[in-house]
Amino acid sequence: MIRTIQIDGFKSIATMQLPLGRLNCFIGANGVGKTNILEAIGVLGAAANGKVDDEALLRRGVRPGVPRLYKTSFESGKVPVHIGIKAESDQGATYRVSLLNPLESPEPAWSFKTERLYDGHDEIVSDGVRNKRNLTPTAGLAALKVVEVPERNPAFELMQYLQNFAIYSPNTPTLRGMVGDPQSRSPVGLAGGRLAEGFAEFRKVVLDRDEALLDDVFGLLDWVADIQTTAAAGSLLSPSVARTKEVLKFADRFMKKSRNTLTAYDASEGALYVLYCAILCLAPNAPRMLAIDNLDQALNPRLVSRLTERLSAWLRKSGSGRQLLFTAHNPAVLDGLDLSDETVRLFAVERNSEGHTCVRSIEPSAELLRLNETYPLSRLWLMGNLGAVPNV
Repeated sequence: MIRTIQIDGFKSIATMQLPLGRLNCFIGANGVGKTNILEAIGVLGAAANGKVDDEALLRRGVRPGVPRLYKTSFESGKVPVHIGIKAESDQGATYRVSLLNPLESPEPAWSFKTERLYDGHDEIVSDGVRNKRNLTPTAGLAALKVVEVPERNPAFELMQYLQNFAIYSPNTPTLRGMVGDPQSRSPVGLAGGRLAEGFAEFRKVVLDRDEALLDDVFGLLDWVADIQTTAAAGSLLSPSVARTKEVLKFADRFMKKSRNTLTAYDASEGALYVLYCAILCLAPNAPRMLAIDNLDQALNPRLVSRLTERLSAWLRKSGSGRQLLFTAHNPAVLDGLDLSDETVRLFAVERNSEGHTCVRSIEPSAELLRLNETYPLSRLWLMGNLGAVPNV
């Protein structure tokens, strides 16, 4: 897994070192820079794949923007010459880049200033190589060199984590199949597309082989008796409703069996978000490192708490060293986090007096555990004991 991320000069982040676990939750007021953290990793992922441009960023869920929006620009300091981002794995491999993105004369793609790939023992790409060779400034060298590295090498594994990283931001119309996903991919699209197809593959490969896991997923949806997919949904949907080739089909256990079938168009949106998260945590073809922005949207507080409880176990169950980063605003999310588990991390994100995004890891200190005996974490957040609350 990736152990630390270092970010310098990116958007609202002047400098930051982030220690990651398997499950990473970011809380904080609107506009403090939670999504900026995820997007910095997305930029690093594009660099690891060899090119940083609008297309590569969109493919990873990073919002494309004009160059001046990517670099920090605070009243209290100068605009940095470059953006620096670094990742280190738990095996000691590191990948680091510094990227040039001129404010006044933007190019179609960002330029690599320096680049380093280290496997914990040997330099695969060193900072000075780019200066000694006649390299295309916009092409990453590490992406070319890593194909020569054995698959079990820590550097190869680190680059795999980064290259496939994506930020998922599902929305209800796309999950329902009413609109297309601008960034479709397997197992599911970044906005929620391919949910029916992804669930069909997921059920065949994962759920039908593990009935306990099937019960675990369905247990979050108390009204659901079963979920299937079908390509023949004509009698279940109005002709005026847009549809995808495959359609989710829910059986409501409280309704008469002759009339208890619903599609994603009519079903609770909460069920769609739960299925989406389960697929991303458990499907073999999901990225080994991924982020979900606003995990808690459209979910009842009790449901989002129960979902959060299961995320860590699902990630372990995937058996691929999968890591999940997610942002949230609903305090109930915290009640599903087990902070005594060292692989679970809770981060409070705030902006300091200069406007810099700062992250504080909330540790299970003796004082916090004492307070938690009386109040749940959700209440402690609302009471201000964890910080990361709006200054309004």
